[in-house]
Amino acid sequence: MAKDEFEQVRAERDPLRQAQRATELLALYQQRGVELARLRKEAIDRAAQELGMSYTAVAARIGLSKGRITQIRQTAPPVERAFFGVGPVTVAVPLRRMDGRSAGVIAREDAASAEQLTALLTSLQLQVQQFHIPTDGEWTPSGDTVAICGPKSSHVTAEAINADPLLTFAPDDDGQWTLRDKATGQHFNSPMDEGLTDEDLAYLGRLPYRDGTLLVIAGIHALGSHGAVEYLANNLSDVYKTVGTQTFSAVVRCKIEDGKVLEAEAVWGPRKHP
Repeated sequence: MAKDEFEQVRAERDPLRQAQRATELLALYQQRGVELARLRKEAIDRAAQELGMSYTAVAARIGLSKGRITQIRQTAPPVERAFFGVGPVTVAVPLRRMDGRSAGVIAREDAASAEQLTALLTSLQLQVQQFHIPTDGEWTPSGDTVAICGPKSSHVTAEAINADPLLTFAPDDDGQWTLRDKATGQHFNSPMDEGLTDEDLAYLGRLPYRDGTLLVIAGIHALGSHGAVEYLANNLSDVYKTVGTQTFSAVVRCKIEDGKVLEAEAVWGPRKHP
């Protein structure tokens, strides 16, 4: 019988490898512990709502005191934490080529989006690790990942978005990137391309990608991504109630002034994928 990961770490003879794997598993187990606390809270509430039980009765059935049930409901992470997975969560942003620099740079708007998303994830008791997508767009998402990256910057997000059954994100006949509803043909063009320099649109969706899923935030311009993160920060509970952990799509419109998002709203969706 093959050893599990825990026993493999215990048996590891290389001290550096042992320390590295122990660190990785500690992070993994910690995140799973938080997820179990979230699941327990959600299950307790479901028992009360779906089975018509009092919390006193629920406490008695699962072997806890009523006071402990109250504590769990007050301190466990919110149920919408599951929108981003179990964790750790990787936040991936693209490095962009710049004349005169051999290494890529991160756009200011992308950095701001990643910082805000990291703050949101941290508030949900999710561990966060940053990843910089190389300038050639080659990378392999693994585990719970949010890509703040459009299809132009990486073939990975392009491949994921191409699998969306509801929306397309591609250049129109004039070469401007646009979002289109596949069923109705409705187009969503960025206000920035129409002269409104403080407004933009973004694609937001959880998409099937190879053996898992990938959460994609992709502004038509970099400002749009910032607005989509703000939209999630303000509406995560409602979005989770609508789509849960299923694949979905949405179009977010935002207004930004001096780098601050003034407004952010979904103008299409969120809609679950069939």
